[in-house]
Amino acid sequence: MSVRRHRWLAVGGALVLALAGCADPQLASLDRELATIRANPGMPEPLALPEVPRYEPTPYTEGDRRSPFRPQLPEPEATPQGDDGVAPDADRPREPLEDYSLEELELVGVLSMGGQSNALIKAPDGEVHRLQIGRHMGRDHGRIVSITGSSVQLVELVPTGGGGWVERNTRIALDND
Repeated sequence: MSVRRHRWLAVGGALVLALAGCADPQLASLDRELATIRANPGMPEPLALPEVPRYEPTPYTEGDRRSPFRPQLPEPEATPQGDDGVAPDADRPREPLEDYSLEELELVGVLSMGGQSNALIKAPDGEVHRLQIGRHMGRDHGRIVSITGSSVQLVELVPTGGGGWVERNTRIALDND
């Protein structure tokens, strides 16, 4: 025999021995167990559902009481809340700028003539009105009490909601845009 052939036989024998070492003696029992499972897979155990509690509605016994979402009407004998003697003059004729809220009105300038200051107020319709101290503007009965070089000070009469009135100081300033 040639050396070459001996080498091939030696390599082949080593290969057969290596493959024989990979065989598992328990592989046959594993194949039998898998065949049994495949033949009869069985049903998985059903999941147990939790018990649903029984619903019992709670009776609402407060239906005849006042709703917390509606304003409570003032008691008829309640006294007005606010300053005593403070109320708008109902007999005074309304001035043109009392039809607008103060947010709609714009101070566009201040004029001084003969020592008296006049505020130039622009209405939403574009008309400019010249007002002096004591004149009225705004929907809350605002009365001008002071005119400076850059602002107009007002005193408004605001309802308290309890039948009375309260004075509120407000200021309108020139826009420096």
